[in-house]
Amino acid sequence: MRVISGNFRGTRLEAVSGDKTRPTTDKVKEAMFSMLMPYLDEGEVLDLYGGTGGLSIEAVSRGMTHATLVDRQFQAIKVMSENVKKTHHENQFTILKAPAQQALSKFATENKQFDLVFLDPPYAKETIASDMSKMAEMGLLNTDAVILAESNDAANLPEADKKFRIIQQKHYGITVVTIYQYEG
Repeated sequence: MRVISGNFRGTRLEAVSGDKTRPTTDKVKEAMFSMLMPYLDEGEVLDLYGGTGGLSIEAVSRGMTHATLVDRQFQAIKVMSENVKKTHHENQFTILKAPAQQALSKFATENKQFDLVFLDPPYAKETIASDMSKMAEMGLLNTDAVILAESNDAANLPEADKKFRIIQQKHYGITVVTIYQYEG
Protein backbone atom coordinates (compact mmCIF):
# COMPACT_ATOMS: atom_id res chain seq x y z
CA MET A 1 0.00 0.00 0.00
CA ARG A 2 1.16 3.50 -0.75
CA VAL A 3 -0.09 7.08 -0.93
CA ILE A 4 -1.06 7.59 -4.56
CA SER A 5 -0.99 11.38 -5.00
CA GLY A 6 -0.46 14.72 -3.31
CA ASN A 7 2.05 15.91 -0.73
CA PHE A 8 2.72 12.42 0.66
CA ARG A 9 2.82 10.71 -2.74
CA GLY A 10 4.78 7.47 -2.81
CA THR A 11 4.83 7.03 0.97
CA ARG A 12 4.67 3.31 1.74
CA LEU A 13 2.03 2.42 4.33
CA GLU A 14 2.03 -0.52 6.70
CA ALA A 15 -0.86 -2.99 6.79
CA VAL A 16 -2.56 -4.40 9.86
CA SER A 17 -1.59 -8.05 10.23
CA GLY A 18 -4.31 -10.67 10.50
CA ASP A 19 -7.81 -10.68 9.10
CA LYS A 20 -9.49 -8.09 11.33
CA THR A 21 -9.04 -5.28 8.79
CA ARG A 22 -9.44 -5.20 5.03
CA PRO A 23 -7.19 -2.57 3.44
CA THR A 24 -8.57 -0.83 0.36
CA THR A 25 -6.58 -1.89 -2.70
CA ASP A 26 -4.61 0.78 -4.56
CA LYS A 27 -6.84 0.28 -7.61
CA VAL A 28 -10.05 0.92 -5.66
CA LYS A 29 -8.44 3.76 -3.67
CA GLU A 30 -7.36 5.47 -6.88
CA ALA A 31 -10.90 5.19 -8.26
CA MET A 32 -12.37 6.53 -5.00
CA PHE A 33 -10.16 9.57 -5.01
CA SER A 34 -10.87 10.26 -8.67
CA MET A 35 -14.54 10.50 -7.67
CA LEU A 36 -13.70 12.64 -4.62
CA MET A 37 -11.37 15.15 -6.33
CA PRO A 38 -13.96 17.99 -6.49
CA TYR A 39 -14.45 17.73 -2.70
CA LEU A 40 -10.83 17.65 -1.48
CA ASP A 41 -10.30 21.34 -0.83
CA GLU A 42 -9.55 21.77 2.87
CA GLY A 43 -11.82 20.74 5.72
CA GLU A 44 -12.11 18.08 8.38
CA VAL A 45 -12.02 14.35 7.63
CA LEU A 46 -13.46 11.55 9.76
CA ASP A 47 -12.40 7.96 9.13
CA LEU A 48 -14.74 6.08 11.47
CA TYR A 49 -13.27 2.62 10.81
CA GLY A 50 -9.69 3.72 10.22
CA GLY A 51 -7.85 0.40 9.84
CA THR A 52 -4.45 1.43 8.43
CA GLY A 53 -5.39 5.11 8.09
CA GLY A 54 -4.65 4.95 4.37
CA LEU A 55 -7.83 6.72 3.21
CA SER A 56 -7.41 9.64 5.61
CA ILE A 57 -3.72 9.98 4.85
CA GLU A 58 -4.55 10.07 1.14
CA ALA A 59 -7.26 12.73 1.75
CA VAL A 60 -4.87 14.98 3.71
CA SER A 61 -2.17 14.38 1.11
CA ARG A 62 -4.57 15.69 -1.53
CA GLY A 63 -5.67 18.84 0.25
CA MET A 64 -7.85 18.20 3.30
CA THR A 65 -6.75 20.12 6.40
CA HIS A 66 -7.04 17.55 9.20
CA ALA A 67 -8.18 13.96 9.69
CA THR A 68 -9.54 12.13 12.72
CA LEU A 69 -8.95 8.38 12.52
CA VAL A 70 -10.95 6.02 14.73
CA ASP A 71 -10.60 2.31 15.34
CA ARG A 72 -11.35 0.05 18.26
CA GLN A 73 -8.50 -2.40 17.75
CA PHE A 74 -5.10 -1.88 19.33
CA GLN A 75 -3.19 -3.30 16.35
CA ALA A 76 -4.97 -0.93 13.95
CA ILE A 77 -4.19 2.06 16.19
CA LYS A 78 -0.53 1.04 16.28
CA VAL A 79 -0.34 0.76 12.46
CA MET A 80 -2.23 4.05 11.99
CA SER A 81 0.24 5.80 14.27
CA GLU A 82 3.19 4.39 12.31
CA ASN A 83 1.64 5.40 9.00
CA VAL A 84 0.83 8.93 10.19
CA LYS A 85 4.43 9.34 11.39
CA LYS A 86 5.64 8.51 7.89
CA THR A 87 3.88 11.65 6.58
CA HIS A 88 6.01 13.90 8.83
CA HIS A 89 2.81 15.93 9.40
CA GLU A 90 1.45 14.31 12.56
CA ASN A 91 -0.22 17.60 13.56
CA GLN A 92 -2.72 17.10 10.73
CA PHE A 93 -4.03 13.87 12.27
CA THR A 94 -5.82 12.81 15.44
CA ILE A 95 -6.05 9.11 16.30
CA LEU A 96 -8.72 7.82 18.66
CA LYS A 97 -9.03 4.27 20.01
CA ALA A 98 -12.75 3.74 20.55
CA PRO A 99 -15.74 1.88 19.17
CA ALA A 100 -17.43 3.88 16.40
CA GLN A 101 -20.58 4.75 18.36
CA GLN A 102 -18.59 5.91 21.38
CA ALA A 103 -16.45 8.09 19.13
CA LEU A 104 -19.54 9.69 17.54
CA SER A 105 -20.92 10.54 21.00
CA LYS A 106 -17.57 12.07 21.99
CA PHE A 107 -17.51 14.20 18.84
CA ALA A 108 -21.08 15.38 19.49
CA THR A 109 -20.18 16.56 23.02
CA GLU A 110 -17.16 18.38 21.51
CA ASN A 111 -19.38 19.99 18.81
CA LYS A 112 -17.14 18.62 16.06
CA GLN A 113 -18.26 18.74 12.45
CA PHE A 114 -16.80 17.00 9.44
CA ASP A 115 -16.64 17.76 5.71
CA LEU A 116 -15.57 14.32 4.46
CA VAL A 117 -16.37 11.00 6.12
CA PHE A 118 -15.07 7.55 5.26
CA LEU A 119 -17.32 4.67 6.29
CA ASP A 120 -15.69 1.31 5.69
CA PRO A 121 -16.98 -0.92 8.50
CA PRO A 122 -16.49 -4.67 8.51
CA TYR A 123 -18.75 -5.94 5.73
CA ALA A 124 -20.67 -8.26 8.02
CA LYS A 125 -21.65 -5.43 10.37
CA GLU A 126 -23.62 -3.33 7.82
CA THR A 127 -23.62 -0.18 9.98
CA ILE A 128 -23.38 2.40 7.19
CA ALA A 129 -27.06 3.43 7.24
CA SER A 130 -27.19 3.76 11.03
CA ASP A 131 -23.83 5.57 11.15
CA MET A 132 -25.01 8.13 8.60
CA SER A 133 -28.29 8.65 10.43
CA LYS A 134 -26.56 9.12 13.79
CA MET A 135 -24.04 11.59 12.37
CA ALA A 136 -26.88 13.69 10.94
CA GLU A 137 -28.92 13.52 14.19
CA MET A 138 -25.89 14.46 16.30
CA GLY A 139 -24.99 17.45 14.12
CA LEU A 140 -21.60 16.04 13.13
CA LEU A 141 -21.83 16.90 9.42
CA ASN A 142 -21.26 20.29 7.86
CA THR A 143 -23.70 21.27 5.13
CA ASP A 144 -22.68 19.58 1.87
CA ALA A 145 -20.44 17.10 3.72
CA VAL A 146 -19.46 14.14 1.59
CA ILE A 147 -19.61 10.55 2.84
CA LEU A 148 -17.76 7.79 1.03
CA ALA A 149 -19.10 4.36 1.95
CA GLU A 150 -17.21 1.22 1.00
CA SER A 151 -19.14 -2.03 1.26
CA ASN A 152 -19.62 -5.33 -0.47
CA ASP A 153 -22.24 -5.90 -3.13
CA ALA A 154 -24.53 -7.65 -0.63
CA ALA A 155 -24.71 -4.69 1.75
CA ASN A 156 -27.99 -2.96 2.44
CA LEU A 157 -26.87 0.58 1.59
CA PRO A 158 -29.10 3.54 2.35
CA GLU A 159 -31.03 5.04 -0.54
CA ALA A 160 -31.07 8.75 -1.22
CA ASP A 161 -33.47 10.65 1.07
CA LYS A 162 -34.17 14.16 2.35
CA LYS A 163 -30.83 14.30 4.19
CA PHE A 164 -28.52 12.48 1.80
CA ARG A 165 -28.29 12.25 -1.96
CA ILE A 166 -26.19 9.77 -3.87
CA ILE A 167 -23.56 11.51 -6.00
CA GLN A 168 -21.95 8.39 -7.45
CA GLN A 169 -21.87 4.65 -7.04
CA LYS A 170 -19.38 2.26 -8.64
CA HIS A 171 -18.76 -1.48 -8.40
CA TYR A 172 -15.24 -2.94 -8.32
CA GLY A 173 -15.61 -6.71 -8.15
CA ILE A 174 -17.42 -7.37 -4.87
CA THR A 175 -16.58 -3.87 -3.56
CA VAL A 176 -19.18 -1.13 -3.90
CA VAL A 177 -18.17 2.51 -3.44
CA THR A 178 -21.02 4.96 -2.84
CA ILE A 179 -20.58 8.69 -2.39
CA TYR A 180 -23.32 10.59 -0.58
CA GLN A 181 -23.72 14.32 0.00
CA TYR A 182 -25.38 15.60 3.16
CA GLU A 183 -28.13 18.11 2.48
CA GLY A 184 -29.22 18.60 6.09
